[in-house]
Amino acid sequence: MDRWNNKVAVVTGASSGIGESLVKELVKNNVKVVGLARRIENMEKIKNNIKNQKGAFYPIKCDVSKENDILKAFQWIEKNLKTVDILVNNAAVLTSDLCIESSTENLKNVIDVNLIGTALCTREAVKIMRANNIAGHIININSIAGQRVAFFNNSGFNMYSPSKYAQKAMSQVVELELEHVKSPTKVTTIFPGLVKTEMPPQEAFKIIPYVDAEDIVNGIIYALSTPPHVQIKELTITPVPGYQRK
Repeated sequence: MDRWNNKVAVVTGASSGIGESLVKELVKNNVKVVGLARRIENMEKIKNNIKNQKGAFYPIKCDVSKENDILKAFQWIEKNLKTVDILVNNAAVLTSDLCIESSTENLKNVIDVNLIGTALCTREAVKIMRANNIAGHIININSIAGQRVAFFNNSGFNMYSPSKYAQKAMSQVVELELEHVKSPTKVTTIFPGLVKTEMPPQEAFKIIPYVDAEDIVNGIIYALSTPPHVQIKELTITPVPGYQRK
């Protein structure tokens, strides 16, 4: 992680779960981390808890389903921190109502957060990376739901899987586009299985093996720690089938 010493990372969905754990780990590794999330009060608590670490944490209230929030956030980053070296697209939402019964608002919101928000943050980050000739790293936190559709407790989780399948394709598009414009920035997609956070149905943790947010963060750090000529394109992190927690 020495190559990221004193560099700037942007983490979406930074107020809890994987995002919160990643913020703490990056700041510990002397990275300047900008957290984007709706729950600014959560991020302020995180900031207070890690104030004695090597790096720094800058929380910004941002709803990634709103383009104006994203534009303002990246304008602040460019003005105050000058650059972006790492982008982790972690923000995501899901809804358990059926697609065939869902409101249009729910259908659109999942796509806006999980796909369009990722695309907009990537666009703005790459714009800054290219302007500064940065060999950066973009990490998209996908899901095994982006590899296969699951059905649990009478739900296929609406547009969650479709949004994640599309996010996987978008990662591949962005990688090819970066190659086309001769940018050395890497793209990594991480596919977690069930992770112990507040987002999945909580009853799932009683019957399905799961991993912790820190396990996913370890995978992110692994991808970031590779030398400049190595790119981890995809990484799937799941619990061992049938493993029982003590």
